[in-house]
Amino acid sequence: MVLNALQKEYIPLKIIFIFIFLTTVIFANTVHNETWKRGESLITFLNKQHIRKDIYFNLSKTDKELCSEIEAGVPYQISYTKNENLSHVLIPISEEMQIHIYKNEDKYVLEIIPIIFETVEKVLTISLENTPYQDIIKVSKNKKLANEFVRTFKKSVNFRRLHKGDKIVMKYIQKIRMGKYFGSPQILGAMLKMKYKKTKYIFQNPNDGRYYDDKAKSLTSVFFRLPLKYRRISSKFTYKRFHPILKRYIAHLGIDYAAPRGRKIYATAAGKVIFRGRKGGYGNTIMIRHSGGYKSLYAHMWKFASRVKKNTWVKQGTFIGYVGTSGRSTGPHLHFGLYKNGRAVNPARVMSYSKKTLYGKSRKSYMAHVKKVKKILESKLKITEDQYAIQNFDLSYDINHNTKKDKVN
Repeated sequence: MVLNALQKEYIPLKIIFIFIFLTTVIFANTVHNETWKRGESLITFLNKQHIRKDIYFNLSKTDKELCSEIEAGVPYQISYTKNENLSHVLIPISEEMQIHIYKNEDKYVLEIIPIIFETVEKVLTISLENTPYQDIIKVSKNKKLANEFVRTFKKSVNFRRLHKGDKIVMKYIQKIRMGKYFGSPQILGAMLKMKYKKTKYIFQNPNDGRYYDDKAKSLTSVFFRLPLKYRRISSKFTYKRFHPILKRYIAHLGIDYAAPRGRKIYATAAGKVIFRGRKGGYGNTIMIRHSGGYKSLYAHMWKFASRVKKNTWVKQGTFIGYVGTSGRSTGPHLHFGLYKNGRAVNPARVMSYSKKTLYGKSRKSYMAHVKKVKKILESKLKITEDQYAIQNFDLSYDINHNTKKDKVN
């Protein structure tokens, strides 16, 4: 098993996790895999389970904000005692962190802990029979991998002009949680070798998580800008800061920009407004879906721009609302979150690298990465083609041999 950065920092959490589920299986009647319902909040969940809401209200401001990160449709695990009381529940709030609620003696405890998962790195080779989407699902049984491949190549390849026998080679990373695919796969590099056209490549830049071709030209069409003029950053992005006194992780999946109440907030990029309203500890919140699998979140707003409604399409720089202190907030600021395929990413890191073409040190670093991954892709393709050639040679020999034999007889 390959451990992520969180797990390497605090291995005992893994032991705690395993112990929790061993005791759950042994002493509880049932363990259920559930899906978080649309419109449900952590408060409504606690009410439904007859758990005092104090375990939420006593959390720190940062942890309250994290509890607002639960997405509709996310799978979670819940177990009950023989008396049908909740024993344990694990609810993912990102691909790195999860809410853990459990009963300790006569009271319930809520904590936010890292998700324990296995990370597997694979290289997939496919000879097209139908479409890339269909064939990737058929071979890998991974719909999200097929979606990610199509999304990354759609700007540079006309899928309608592909032919049977065209080759796809991908190197990717996939998380596995409790024996199932978890989260979105990361394509580290991929090539599409076409019979009648030049071979196309895409590579993920380790520095910004964006996709570029083998000439360092961006294939991600969305470019981000700061959502407001701010006084200072009051809280940076982190999901792996381990508190030495509390002995737990203090995560913050966004950036807090301190600014005066009423300061205007603008859309960081063009997209569709998918949420406008109150969102738990986030208070007044707007969420915008962008191209390239990105989504932005603007929380603790004072009020919204009157023209910005749910399902409204906005341009980059569109005025969407004002800075405020709604929700669980100690002062006027904007909590700004950015997500790629449901995975929280550091907005500062993405915005600083939001360029059409890489230059200088950034390009040099990226091209060194390309050389390494490209070698793996091409060697894997060669092995596959050599195996195919040998099989065809054997088949041809058998046919010719049988034909000659038939003539003699």
